[in-house]
Amino acid sequence: MSATASRTLVLGGARSGKSAFAEGLLTEAIEVRYLATAVLDPADHDFAERVAVHRDRRPAHWSTVENTEPATVLTTGAPATLLDDIGTWLTARLDARAAWDAPRGTVTPDCDELVAAVAAYRHRLVIVSPEVGMGVIPAMRSGRLFRDEIGTLNQRLARVCDEAFLIVAGLPVRLK
Repeated sequence: MSATASRTLVLGGARSGKSAFAEGLLTEAIEVRYLATAVLDPADHDFAERVAVHRDRRPAHWSTVENTEPATVLTTGAPATLLDDIGTWLTARLDARAAWDAPRGTVTPDCDELVAAVAAYRHRLVIVSPEVGMGVIPAMRSGRLFRDEIGTLNQRLARVCDEAFLIVAGLPVRLK
């Protein structure tokens, strides 16, 4: 990371290693706030296991904030914040606005608020987000909607971040 960089976007596909890479960017930080955006469904044991792996991997001294409103959390400073991940946040926003069958752009106000909060954040910030636009075109409208919304949001976040990485097969590629 360059000496002046404060905001880093880490993109990658499923199981690419993006979260572990993002965590590694903060190993030197004394205090880290881990902002978890996932909304757990007690019936989804597979997802609960994934979350448990993430929790177990993080250093014990990191504080965890479970919140689906990262823009609000980012208004309070912290020495370092890891926001993981934008995909689960976007899914929660699409659910909250009943936007799965609504016109595209229904969640734009939420995305605007998040991008503005990231741009204004003046502490160390690492953001994890899925890159889903490199595969097949989803057969269902909901899959296409998510792919398009996350693609647009990732572009906007990359513009306001100081650096960006794409993680492929556990290997980082610097984009910016």
